[in-house]
Amino acid sequence: MADKSVITNLEARVKQLIDDHKRLSELCSELTAQRDTLRSEKRTLEERVRELDAELARMQLTEGLAGESRNRKKARARVNRLMREVDKCIALLGQPLAVPKAE
Repeated sequence: MADKSVITNLEARVKQLIDDHKRLSELCSELTAQRDTLRSEKRTLEERVRELDAELARMQLTEGLAGESRNRKKARARVNRLMREVDKCIALLGQPLAVPKAE
């Protein structure tokens, strides 16, 4: 009789473990789907932040160049930096290409 109660007890524990496993597997699937959704939303929001930062920089530059802002020095410095970069690119375009010598 003692053997029968041990077997019944083990059977009940195994059923409980199986039920817990199913429940946790479903929860894991739900959380994985939620994580994927949140990652996608995060990427979208990060892209939007980049767009807004670029728009803000353009607006500050425009405002600074219009001469109506305390950002005028920053705007002029940025334009000067961009002009130097363009000048470097033009200088690189004017240089002859180095052709490797065949021996």
